[in-house]
Amino acid sequence: MGKQYWVPAGTAANSEIGVVLVNLGTPEAPTAVAVRRYLGQFLHDWRVVDVSRWLWCLILHGIILPLRSPRVARNYAAIWGKDGSPLMAFSRSLSQRVDAALAGHAVQLAMTYGAPSVGTALRAMAERGIRRVLVVPLYPQYSATTTGAVFDAVARELMTWRDLPELRFVRDYHRDPAWVQAMADSIRAHWQAQGRAERLLFSFHGIPQRFAKAGDPYPQQCQASAEAIAAALGLANGDWALTFQSRFGREPWLQPYTDVTLREWGSAGLDSVDVVCPGFAVDCLETLEEIAVENRDAFIAAGGRALNYIAALNAGDGHVAAMQAVIAHHTAGWNANAKSADA
Repeated sequence: MGKQYWVPAGTAANSEIGVVLVNLGTPEAPTAVAVRRYLGQFLHDWRVVDVSRWLWCLILHGIILPLRSPRVARNYAAIWGKDGSPLMAFSRSLSQRVDAALAGHAVQLAMTYGAPSVGTALRAMAERGIRRVLVVPLYPQYSATTTGAVFDAVARELMTWRDLPELRFVRDYHRDPAWVQAMADSIRAHWQAQGRAERLLFSFHGIPQRFAKAGDPYPQQCQASAEAIAAALGLANGDWALTFQSRFGREPWLQPYTDVTLREWGSAGLDSVDVVCPGFAVDCLETLEEIAVENRDAFIAAGGRALNYIAALNAGDGHVAAMQAVIAHHTAGWNANAKSADA
């Protein structure tokens, strides 16, 4: 029999609204052992890799993890800061700032893979007597590989509970006006401080093409996000482009590919490019190493002069304001000052 979680006897209902901000996750240390543990959990998720389990487990544990973990660990070591993993540090800071900005709300940070887990965050809410919980995956664009995996984690935890909370779940916020404004303001601030390159590239994390053909709306939402941000910036069609990065394996992923596009632009004589990654709520390995180092080097090697990475929203004022707007929209009708009916 599995665990049967419930609110401890005698716990009074809490009038606060619980908000769980969920990001992907990160290794606990920039070591091969820690990276292997993290990747093992991440790449074993059916939402991420939907290959037959017996075959995939042989490939994953026999080939991919032993070969990939040391290399990925070196990449993590290159970006690891005094506060640890950038994804964790920025996510934690964002969670704390959103918590401070929201009266009547209790904000918890969780990770789909690794710690702190979604289950840990939900149990912390229950132990405080919080009966109304909003789950906010930190993915502006919906994909079954990311947002869908968060939903699975919530469901796995709650299926063992006797006393369920009232639950709401944010599917996406890819065209939310406050988020679009925050992205546009961040890009303008970069231009004011660093100057503007010849072209702006929106680079989103990719997914296999067959996922999109099966109904995942992610590519359409990425396109809509890029168009909305470009419109807010007053850009003409030739001023910007959209690509997809971080492909894995041999099957076709969403195209055009970021690395291929940058090499083509460099070879064609484009002098400079600004790259922004609107699918990443905070900076992480895929932005700080893959874009700002690997793809910069590839662009310059192909003939370009400068690739400037525009930082993610991280824990900046604009991101906090955007999260406040998203949360306010999705908690409308919940009165944070009213006791639960079963108090």
